[in-house]
Formats: sequence, C-alpha cells, structure tokens
Amino acid sequence: MKKLFLLTFLAATVSACNSSSKTEDDGWIYLFDGTSTEGWRAYNGDKLPSQWVIEDGALTFDTEKRLESERQGGKDIIYAAEEFDNFELYLEWKIPEGGNSGVFYHLKEGIEGGPAAVSPEYQLLDDLKWEEINNAKLEEWQKTGADYAMHLPDLTQKIVKPAGEWNTTKIIFTPERVEHWLNGKMIVSFVPWSDDWYERKAAGKWKDYPKYGSFKTGYIGLQDHDSPLWFKNIKIRKL
Repeated sequence: MKKLFLLTFLAATVSACNSSSKTEDDGWIYLFDGTSTEGWRAYNGDKLPSQWVIEDGALTFDTEKRLESERQGGKDIIYAAEEFDNFELYLEWKIPEGGNSGVFYHLKEGIEGGPAAVSPEYQLLDDLKWEEINNAKLEEWQKTGADYAMHLPDLTQKIVKPAGEWNTTKIIFTPERVEHWLNGKMIVSFVPWSDDWYERKAAGKWKDYPKYGSFKTGYIGLQDHDSPLWFKNIKIRKL
C-alpha cells in the first residue's frame, strides 16, 4: 500500500513538473495576468497612479475622456521589474469612442520630453470616431498600429474594430526587423537604425529629439492620453 501511494505521488509530481516546464519552456513572462499589478509603477514615479486599477480581470485606466484640445496626460506607466531588448510582446486592449493611447518599448526615464520623445510607440486609437469627436484630421502615422510618426500601417492588412471591442496586438523587435501586428495581421515592418530609419527620424516629428529611438533596451510602457483604457493578457517573450 505504501509503495502504491509512493508511485502515485511520484507520478503526480512528474506530471506537475512537466506542466510547469511547459510554461517555462514556452518562454512567456506575464507582465499582467489579470490578478496583480506587481511590477508596474508610474513613469518617473515610485508607485502606480491610483486611476490604474484591475477591473474584471483587465488593467484599467479609470478616467473621464477628454478631447485632444483639453489633454493633460502625465499618468503613463511602465513595467519596471525588468528592461527588455529583443522581444515578442503580446497584449489585448480596447478603448472607448474617441480613445487614444499607445504602447512604448525601450523606454528610459529622466529624459526631457517624456516617453514619446524617447520611445518608439505602437499607436492605439479609435480610428473610426476620433476625427469626428475631436473635429480634427489625422495622418495614417497617427492611427492604430502605426509606428507613431515613423512607419505607416499597411491598410490592405489592417483590421479596424469599433470602439469597445477587444483587439490583439503583437510587437516583435530584433535589430534585423521590427513587426507590428494587429488582430492577427502584420501591418508594419521595418529595420531599426537603418539608413531609412535615420532618414525618417531626421525628416519628421523626431528630428529635434536626439534620444528618440536611440536606446537598445528599456521598459515596456502604457500611455495615458486622457482616455479610459483596458488591457489584458500582457505577456512578453525574450528573443
């Protein structure tokens, strides 16, 4: 009887270990799993702003939506537990009508101009209603999935969902190639720090920001653009 119990215990232990190994071998690190904000804090701060809360398993920014002309911002957050260089980042997100936000990577703190002047940004936006609500016109480099102010999304592959619906985003970064994915489709691809990349930087919005895109490692960040936000299943895999 003792031998039978021992064998059963060992079999259960091996099974549990195999299950755990599969998770570890998978390589994914959860930055937000729906239950804890551990590791997250304010950009240039020491704690998470009070408006960032967990609601129904989502990391939520609880705020009143403001028009672009009334924007204040300032409550951007970072996953400060670790910096990343080459990675595959996956997350799910949704925004309200007229909503606006972004995902930063290779983000550094203490630099003049804030996150946007330092970090490449995967743009998040309500493409369908933002212009109407704000009575303003946007360029494609300002819309969802764009490498903000640098590379445009491929409109033949881009799937735009109405505000309030969940989207999936994937960012793959290596020195050889960067990819932006939206709802299962690759919509942006470029080579970082290439001649073309430097030409775009010198000719556009970032020409007077020498630190923009210059760091090869840094934090993952989420932008406060005075819009309610919802994120879930934020995970990263080192490449």
